[in-house]
Amino acid sequence: MSTRDRKNGVPTTVTSIPLVDPHALAPDPSIGELVKDATTQVSTLVRAEVELAKAEITRDVKKGLTGSVFFILALVVLLYSTFFMFFFLAELLDNWLWRWAAFLVVFILMLVVTAVFALLGYLKVRRIRGPQQTIASVKETTAALTPGLTKAIGGTAPAVPTASTPEPAPSDPSGW
Repeated sequence: MSTRDRKNGVPTTVTSIPLVDPHALAPDPSIGELVKDATTQVSTLVRAEVELAKAEITRDVKKGLTGSVFFILALVVLLYSTFFMFFFLAELLDNWLWRWAAFLVVFILMLVVTAVFALLGYLKVRRIRGPQQTIASVKETTAALTPGLTKAIGGTAPAVPTASTPEPAPSDPSGW
C-alpha cells in the first residue's frame, strides 16, 4: 500500500471477505436461472482448463526448443567431424592405391551412402497418409449429430445394428 492509502499507519479502506455470495441465486431459482448458471460455470471451467493447457504446453514447448538447440549443435559438430573422417579414410587408402584413386573411392562411397539414405527417406515419406482415424471420427460424429442430414443430401444413413446382426466385440476392454 502506498502512503496515500494510509492514515497514521492505518489503512483508510478495510478490505473484507463478504459473508454472503454476491452471485448467489435467489432462494427459489427458476429452471432457466439454474440452466444459465450451470452453463456459465461450465463455460468458465472450460476456459480455465484451456488456459491451463496452454500454459503447460507453452512451458513444455520452450523446454523442448531449448533441448533441440543442443541436439542441433551436436549434429553440426558431427557434420563437420565427418569431413575429417572421410579425409582420414582417403589418406588410409592412399597407402594401397594411388592418391587420386583413394579419393575417388571415398567419393563413390559417399554417393552410395547418400543414395541409400535418400531412398530410405523417400520410402518413409511415401507412407504418410494423413490423419485417417481423425477424419473417420469426425465423419461419424457429424453423422451421429445430424441424422436428417444424410437423408436430405441423398446419402445413406449409417448402418444400425439390429437384433439379428450381432454387434462386434469392442477392442477396448473398458467398452469405450
